[in-house]
Order: sequence, then C-alpha cells, then structure tokens
Amino acid sequence: MSLERKQENQIGKMRKIGFLLQPNFTMLALSSAIEPLRMANQLSGQVLYEWTTVSENGGSVTASDGLNISVDCSIADVPQFDILIVCGGVGIKHTVTKTSLNWLTHLARTKVMLGSICTGSYLLAKAGLLDGYNCTIHWELLASWQEEFPFINSSNQLYMLDRDRLTCSGGTAPIDMMLQVIGKSHGKELMAAISDMFTHEHIRDDSSLQRIPLQHIVGATQSKLQDVVSLMEANLEEVLGLDELADYVHLSRRQLERLFQKYLHCSPYRYYLQLRLLRARQLLKQTNMSIIEVAIACGFVSTPHFSKCYRNSFKIPPRDERNFQHNAAMPAAGETSFGMTNIYEHN
Repeated sequence: MSLERKQENQIGKMRKIGFLLQPNFTMLALSSAIEPLRMANQLSGQVLYEWTTVSENGGSVTASDGLNISVDCSIADVPQFDILIVCGGVGIKHTVTKTSLNWLTHLARTKVMLGSICTGSYLLAKAGLLDGYNCTIHWELLASWQEEFPFINSSNQLYMLDRDRLTCSGGTAPIDMMLQVIGKSHGKELMAAISDMFTHEHIRDDSSLQRIPLQHIVGATQSKLQDVVSLMEANLEEVLGLDELADYVHLSRRQLERLFQKYLHCSPYRYYLQLRLLRARQLLKQTNMSIIEVAIACGFVSTPHFSKCYRNSFKIPPRDERNFQHNAAMPAAGETSFGMTNIYEHN
C-alpha cells in the first residue's frame, strides 16, 4: 500500500477530535481548526465530526488574548478520540509537563492520530513523537526547534500531513489543513463548499510555505538588505539589475553580494529568481492566466526559460502544476452537485 493511500485511509477514519489546550494557546488557530469541522456538519446535514476540548486537569484555560475558556474534560476522563490536536501558543516551552507528555505517548501507543497547531508541535517533539516525521511549527520557533530536535524532519511549510501526524504552523493555516483532511474523507466538493462559505478564496496545499518576516531571519540591523528585498518584491515583472539594486541602498555590487551570502546564504540573483518563481506558482494555482502570461508577469523573457527554471526549482513543469491543480479540484467519484443541506446521494 502506498504512503499516500495509507495516509488517506487513516484520515478517512477520523470522526472524534480532541483539542488539548495549552496555557496561552492561540485562539485564532483553535477557531481556524474547529470551524471547518462545524461547517462540514452543517453543509452535509450529517454529524461528520465531533470535537472535545481538553486541559490537563479539566480546569479552564486562558488563551493568549486573555479569554478564559472552559473545557469539556481533563486528560484523565477523556472519551476515545480518532485524533488529538495539541493547541499551542505563547511561551509553549514553559507549559510542558510530564503528565501531558506521558499522556501523549500513551495515545500514540493506542494508535490515536496526533496533530498540533501553532507551537503545539513542541510538545509532540518533546515527547519524541515526531522523530522521523515530516513536520512543521510556527516560524517564530522554527530555528530553535530544529536545533533542539535534530531527529525530526522539520520544514517551514504551512502544514504537513505525514502518516499519523498532522502539524500546522498556526494563524489561519489550520483552515487549510482541516479542509484538506475533510476533502480526503468526504470529497473535494464539500471542501470547496466550506471554503466558499468562509469566503476563503484559495485553499493552500501542504506545499505552501510560511512567510517568515525577513527581519526575523537577518536581524533588525540589516535595514539595507531588507530594503533591497522589498524592492525585489515590488518589481517581479520588470526585473531590476544587481547594479540598480546596489545603487538604491548606496552599496557596491560586491558589498550587496556579501550581505546576501552572509544572511540569506545565496546570491542576490538566486534570491530574486526564487521570489519570481514563488509568485509564478501562486498565479498558476490561483488564476486562469496562461503559462506565457504567468511567465511575462514574473519577469521571464521566454516560456522555455521560465519552464526550465520552474522545473529546476519545484521538480515539476508549469504545465503539470496547472494540470495537477485542475485534477485536484474535480469532484471525487460518487459526489453530486452541492446542495444547501446535503451534498451526497443516499440509497
């Protein structure tokens, strides 16, 4: 059985979902994870998902915005879950307890699928439950997390679905992750209908990356480097030369190259090219622009050159990327046209 099929089978069994709330958890991330489940029930006319909030001792938990949330139960008296999602937030390293880690380890032994949102991945990693998995965490913790847990395959992707682990960066990204989970279980049509109800214009897939603020990467003192990157981002169609970029911040070409190598570990040309290719990928996935129109909009002088650069970067030609998106949006076999209360035919 392929890894993808095995993952779909596991996700397809999900029905009861628990949310373990850590002190100072992020309310936005929690709401973004729960609301797609609620809407799946509403639009299908069925109870496709049930969810329960949990705290270690059953007491209320204060979110990072100061709201005090009453939970349904403690970890000692939880019902049986198909999946348990750890909801992290501010100061996650100070909320870890041996009791919670032992409980998560117990759930893993009983084959409960484990997930996390925002900084919740830290608890799973601390319990040794992400070793050998592809996973992610909010960008603010990413660097220190990679240093502390060298045996996990960490990424700056928005979310990752790897076998029986679901990890998500937080913010509004849980919407996209849960929509993908719902789509795998109940079809692309329901997934698209939920997205429409939330006026969520584009469902980001698990290859989408977190946008890490440049200041977080290079430090607040590198204002000239930040200015050059901002100039690149504002000129993706009419590409500026390296000399123009250097003159803008009153540096020599060589000085600018050294800055990029020191802080971004690549040349200015390579960084600029990647910005243009990422923009091209967004346009291919989110618009009906032709490939030649996308190429021109992203500063490429010819379609063959654009296709070669795109394939080198993403390991897939632009045309196949477009075809993949089209096929992924098609309704699964057996699905019917969307209706307000029920999108499935029943015998």
